[in-house]
Amino acid sequence: MISTDPRPDLPTALDTDARSWLDEAVDAITADHAAIRRLFPAARRRCGRSPLDTHWSVDEAARAVLLTALPLRGPELVAEVAGLYRHGDPAEQRAVLRSLPLLDVDDLALPLVREALRGNDTTLIEAALGPFATRHLPDAEFRQAVLKCVFCEIPLERVHGLATRADRELARMLADFAQERVAAGREVPGDIAPLVRVFPDLLTLQLRHALKEEA
Repeated sequence: MISTDPRPDLPTALDTDARSWLDEAVDAITADHAAIRRLFPAARRRCGRSPLDTHWSVDEAARAVLLTALPLRGPELVAEVAGLYRHGDPAEQRAVLRSLPLLDVDDLALPLVREALRGNDTTLIEAALGPFATRHLPDAEFRQAVLKCVFCEIPLERVHGLATRADRELARMLADFAQERVAAGREVPGDIAPLVRVFPDLLTLQLRHALKEEA
């Protein structure tokens, strides 16, 4: 399961100096939201980059703490977060994307998710397809994002909420993709099978064989 809020687990992963820095950074951002522009990039150097759990790294979690300290709401918050995303390196961008479910932005931050999904950085695509996208990404865009994961060889188990959002149209798209792979003599990714087999009429004999289904 994807961890949506790393903040409760973060303190035990930080040493005394890192905890003190993070507390002071939160105070500075609370007093002046613009302080995050200099503190956000420093989080990796001050807090470390080791894994916190299977989903978050320590620096991403620290940046989530900084983002949630912003005394902004709605469009103002989105503008500040978007600036951090667009001027940040990939590690900072991943932190922004993973933190979106923790922020009071409703669907206003969807442009950031769409921007990540248009790119080719698989770590950003994966980070973009978290709980925020599950909640807000329109059906057609969600289906295209899942298909892009298949093309980019991102395991579908990393797509948050896939079991809930999957539908017949997505299964049809995946079945068409799989059929093209079969015709080209290429291997079909096994993790699409659970999504396609829900609709048996989409399974041709060739596809059943490729997905190791019983004929």
